[in-house]
Amino acid sequence: MLMKLLAVGDVCGKPGLEMLRRTLPGLRRHYGLDFVVVNGENANVVGVTPAQCEEIFRAGADVITLGNHTWTRYELQDYLNRSSRCLRPLNYAPQCPGRGVGVYETPFGPLRVINLLGRFTLDANTDNPFATVDALLAEEGEPLLTFVDFHAEATSEKLAMGYLLEGRVSAVWGTHTHVQTSDCQVLAGGTGYITDLGMTGPARSVLGIDPEQSIGKFLGDPPRRYASASGRSKLECALFTVDAETGRCVDAEALRIE
Repeated sequence: MLMKLLAVGDVCGKPGLEMLRRTLPGLRRHYGLDFVVVNGENANVVGVTPAQCEEIFRAGADVITLGNHTWTRYELQDYLNRSSRCLRPLNYAPQCPGRGVGVYETPFGPLRVINLLGRFTLDANTDNPFATVDALLAEEGEPLLTFVDFHAEATSEKLAMGYLLEGRVSAVWGTHTHVQTSDCQVLAGGTGYITDLGMTGPARSVLGIDPEQSIGKFLGDPPRRYASASGRSKLECALFTVDAETGRCVDAEALRIE
């Protein structure tokens, strides 16, 4: 029996939320999706509010993952304690609000989602994500259906994580860099993989931000609050098809909807 999971790249600002709301219900119907994971940490351009998380769930997400901007909005902390479907990176300190792993009941059995944060250039006070996930899988076993969002900067860090988890989880995808990579594949061990999903938001932008503002930043303009770009939007994601009886990914496809 095959199950289909869609992983959606970082939702960026109001344009990203609107694109998700407009597009995701149709994608669920068209592809017969069984489960949807959305990275929502940039829904407020930087960070995400509880109200925006609820918007993402109403659009059709089953789980929201976060990243290095998790703590940007203080009001999210209590929400993370209350919501089992909104995950922050597992390798933050254990006293931090929320959880980094969730197990959800599906018609195919328990499905686990793990959220991890990379350390290269992110200046994050986190534990080693490789040791963290290795210990989790060793201690709690390896449910047949396990999916990992690795929110990280470096392609090398993401690829290394993919190979560490090859044959141990159903799929690993990268988020954070907002540029969809061309390496969506099924690794030899039966794990789906893509280095970065891309983003959901303005197509003509610099990672979701107005290009002129981004250019000004590199030219040395005084800092100011980021502003979302305008114009048409895109939704970038990856579709993983998994044999629910073995947990092995049988197909992985990157998608872009504009």
